[in-house]
Amino acid sequence: MRSDSITIETAVDLIESGEISSGELNSPVRRSPLPSGVTEKRVLRDVVVIALPSLVELVLTQLTGIADQIMVGRLPGREGVLALSAVGLAAQPKFLLMTMIQALNVGATALIARFRGQQDRAKANRVFSQAIALNLMISTVFMLLGIVLAEPLIRFMSGEGKLEETTIKAGVDYFLIQMYGFIPLCVGFTITASLRGIGETKLPLFYNTLANVINLFFNYVMIYGRLGCPKLGVVGASIATVIGQTAAFVIAMAVVFDKKQYINLRIKEKFRFDLPLIRSLASIGVPSMIEQLLLRAGIIIYTRTVAGLGEVMYATHQVLMSVQAMTFMIGQAFANAATTLMGQSLGKRRYDMAAVYMRRTRMIGILSGVLLGALAILLRRELIAVFNDTPEVIETGAGILFLLAFSQPFQSDQFIVSGGLRGAGDTRYTAVVIAVTVLGVRSGLGLLAVKVFDWGLWGAWIALMADQLLRSALMALRYRSGKWKKTAAIRFASADKS
Repeated sequence: MRSDSITIETAVDLIESGEISSGELNSPVRRSPLPSGVTEKRVLRDVVVIALPSLVELVLTQLTGIADQIMVGRLPGREGVLALSAVGLAAQPKFLLMTMIQALNVGATALIARFRGQQDRAKANRVFSQAIALNLMISTVFMLLGIVLAEPLIRFMSGEGKLEETTIKAGVDYFLIQMYGFIPLCVGFTITASLRGIGETKLPLFYNTLANVINLFFNYVMIYGRLGCPKLGVVGASIATVIGQTAAFVIAMAVVFDKKQYINLRIKEKFRFDLPLIRSLASIGVPSMIEQLLLRAGIIIYTRTVAGLGEVMYATHQVLMSVQAMTFMIGQAFANAATTLMGQSLGKRRYDMAAVYMRRTRMIGILSGVLLGALAILLRRELIAVFNDTPEVIETGAGILFLLAFSQPFQSDQFIVSGGLRGAGDTRYTAVVIAVTVLGVRSGLGLLAVKVFDWGLWGAWIALMADQLLRSALMALRYRSGKWKKTAAIRFASADKS
């Protein structure tokens, strides 16, 4: 494990700082030539070097989560269908409670990347320490809320009462265990987000990979009752997940307590809240929090609509969501690269480099999306059957995968453009887009398609794809307009003064 303070050197480090004119701030994004001294090969290298470890980490993380679904879904007979539904019920309430942490992480990544671009290590560390302190406060409150409200939340998610009581009880048990491990999970996420801000993706890859291996081992032992452990089913899957997350947290803390790291924690130093810096974090993070709240509200409405179709269709939906999560990984990895490189470029006032990085990153993402779509079509039945071998699940899921395959290039581009806008601190626009697409299109159209037109699960997924396509178009229009430049200048100016 590398423990020096040297971060990944990018092309931005090799060029002079720029000056920002009012004309540039108000102009749309144009296709500009590479700055002097910067080569195409170097730009692509920067994108790949930052994205690749993040991609491997996401693949392993998603595969572990998907392994949870596969392993509970392979329980014999109807037990597997009920287990898939139970795990699905617990997912959205957990994500809802994490919205403030996710918002905090967006602000931390953007500001740390900004100060990394300016080579201001002291300010980057101040952002990091403030983010960790806020995280501990927020995650403790939401952990307690989750424990108290576990059963009402899961019953609410079950929709119209068409799910069996056994499924609901298993969902409550799974969710409660997740809440007991909530603080390590949240703090670990903030450490990872902060390391990404300086371009460090190898260390998160290391500790998350180890955590995933631990999770898989305990899944095998606890779900099926191996090595003398009783068969715990869904409860075993949740315990194994918490054990893995806690292992990642312990290693991540060891990393940032190392004083040689570019960003690190120093317990002996007197800590106090830095209100101007917190306001800067909030100016970027609060719109992202609103975005996440709107996203989760829309998804909860949508999920309750699907839950009303019964266990088999809801289990099919969970399988399709797991397959979609697999396709998210490339877009998310390059979105992380876009956030980091955008922040570092703007830290040096090089809007031309920000545009160069975005253009190359989007190109890779779209091509990857085309490839993923082709693979999803070719392997559609095999992908569904891995999770559950119920004939109705396979037939319905394999058909709907055609919709998922078509959306792949648009989905990847949407992730990357959103990541770039977040790196610029332009988070309010994305919140509005989420309100329109997830609440208006996915939830609204989903309710119509399922309840009024009676299109079943197909109708729910037509609504989801319409959401993805519209969101992709709106994000691309925002980036092309160049309005994010002025937003970035305002957001980061206040951080520079703090």
